[in-house]
Amino acid sequence: MSLLRQRKPTGTSNATESDPNIYQEDDKKNKAASKDKNPKKQKSWSCIDSCCWLIGWICVTWWFLLFLYNAIPTSFNQYVTEAITGPVPDPPGVKLKKEGLTVKHPVVFVPGIVTGGLELWEGHQCADGLFRKRLWGGTFGEVYKRPLCWVEHMSLDNETGLDPSGIRVRPVSGLVAADYFAPGYFVWAVLIANLANIGYEEKNMYMAAYDWRLSFQNTEVRDQTLSRIKSNIELMVATNGGKKAVIIPHSMGVLYFLHFMKWVEAPAPMGGGGGPDWCAKHIKAVMNIGGPFLGVPKAVAGLFSAEAKDVAVARAITPGFLDHDLFPHQTLQHLMRMTRTWDSTMSMIPKGGDTIWGGLDWSPEECHSPSRKRQIANDTQIANENGSEVVVSQRKHVNYGRVISFGKDVADAPSSEIERIDFRDAFKGQSVANSTCSEVWTEYHEMGYGGIKAVAEFKAYTAGLIIDLLHFVAPKMMARGDAHFSYGIAENLDNPEYQHYKYWSNPLETTLPTAPDMEIYSLYGVGLPTERAYVYKLTSAECGIPFQIDTSADDEDSCLKDGVYSVDGDETVPVLSAGFMCAKGWRGKTRFNPSGIRTYIREYDHSPPANLLEGRGTLSGNHVDIMGNFALIEDIIRVAAGATGEDLGGNQVYSDIFKWSEKINLQL
Repeated sequence: MSLLRQRKPTGTSNATESDPNIYQEDDKKNKAASKDKNPKKQKSWSCIDSCCWLIGWICVTWWFLLFLYNAIPTSFNQYVTEAITGPVPDPPGVKLKKEGLTVKHPVVFVPGIVTGGLELWEGHQCADGLFRKRLWGGTFGEVYKRPLCWVEHMSLDNETGLDPSGIRVRPVSGLVAADYFAPGYFVWAVLIANLANIGYEEKNMYMAAYDWRLSFQNTEVRDQTLSRIKSNIELMVATNGGKKAVIIPHSMGVLYFLHFMKWVEAPAPMGGGGGPDWCAKHIKAVMNIGGPFLGVPKAVAGLFSAEAKDVAVARAITPGFLDHDLFPHQTLQHLMRMTRTWDSTMSMIPKGGDTIWGGLDWSPEECHSPSRKRQIANDTQIANENGSEVVVSQRKHVNYGRVISFGKDVADAPSSEIERIDFRDAFKGQSVANSTCSEVWTEYHEMGYGGIKAVAEFKAYTAGLIIDLLHFVAPKMMARGDAHFSYGIAENLDNPEYQHYKYWSNPLETTLPTAPDMEIYSLYGVGLPTERAYVYKLTSAECGIPFQIDTSADDEDSCLKDGVYSVDGDETVPVLSAGFMCAKGWRGKTRFNPSGIRTYIREYDHSPPANLLEGRGTLSGNHVDIMGNFALIEDIIRVAAGATGEDLGGNQVYSDIFKWSEKINLQL
């Protein structure tokens, strides 16, 4: 038997039966032949694959850059920058410390809209695990993880403007509330660091954080924020040898502190009961940064169609993306529904009507281009009678007074040629909302097609008519706004009605405190195109937002690009709004400034960073980036250390703010 088992096969068939490797080779050949006969179609590359690869590439690149950032010496950026541009100047704090400046006056920071962090204290089930986590500021991770839950918790009650049932979102406290808006994106951090260089610390620096979504008076009603600010200023003055505080508000914080100065001296219960000399006793100077004293046209676009220039351009480049495809929810409708519950946004609607912002055929800034290089290119120099050269503008006349125009032809036409049908008494008709519409409710859903058509057929809206327009398209929002804000010009400031808090944040309907030794500064950037007026179009969306900025409207000769007219400013606040009150309204003793508080304008001409290593730059005039402007920081530190406006050199002006102010016929 052993011999039989060891016998080798002599035939092919026997070899096949005894050797399994041959079967395997045959199978491979058969499969290969089968593949040749019936080749399978390769999987096509899909959009999802592209997105995954893109996300993966971004993540890998980000982690690689993060690794390099932590691996290289901290002085590397400075070394490379100095190699390219030459020696880097000392930061203002280091420079002024060498000059011998030290701590003198306590400082109070008042952040603006959206820059302060908000955290969750109570929420619905979808927000489990988020107790005291930031819903606003930081990484914004919850926006991507649970967007609808985030929108629900960031919204306020549409009737009261306060907390919805079962939700409590509160401002983060301390300097960390607004030092950085997001990781790596500073707001107050650079100014705080430079103040620390001359000896400041938390005992003489205070961040007056507040819930920037609320109306100003409601921050006191719900959180007693105004009372807390009053107590902290009093404490800082008392513990710093009686030295008065230097207040530094930014953006909407400028209006908030204007409200505070009236509240703190007004009798209780409406006010803080500090008495008519509280500001004179406790405040040395108010250094307003990028202050929208008279509002911003950008707020109109945000409330009217939930967009501004950047959003409108993105919408045009990727049609439908912002309307339907994100998350996938109707993003702009959710954004409109949420932001229209934030009463603070109504504080920045343009104030002063046509008197300040112009009418159908005029505006103070007419024919102005914010770009100096372009201005030189479009101007012609001619000799006058004395032989000296003067500059004659060749630019096209611009009707900036028409804040909203439906169609470029309407924006360009003389007012006598515009046929308008009054929208205010128009029959709104049947509701736009129907069974095919999404669950994302906005007040446009309650407007009929007749109402929407009437808005477009009125064609042109000046600042004075914007208030009526917003009452027509957003009556619930404006009903809350009417209780907390006003946008007119007071005829008689002695009238008792102006003692109501709704007027306190409008500098044209209230007076500065009686504090002749106090100083008020208006510090802002110039040299950047800033939104001033818009060309709109009527859309065909049945369930969406029926009005959009018409990004096809362009005209370089009239500063019109992507449906937006631009003027000089800091990309958010036009020069007119930031500078007019200090240039004219409060200059000297006026009915708005009865004690003659000294006012100063300090403009900072924008200069972009020389290279990427400079980050956001040290010479920026941008609305937020100016917080890292070395010249502005130096001015603030000098005042905090005891200097006056005259010590700084008085006014520093690059724009035509004084010229434009003279065109405004305002009773002083």
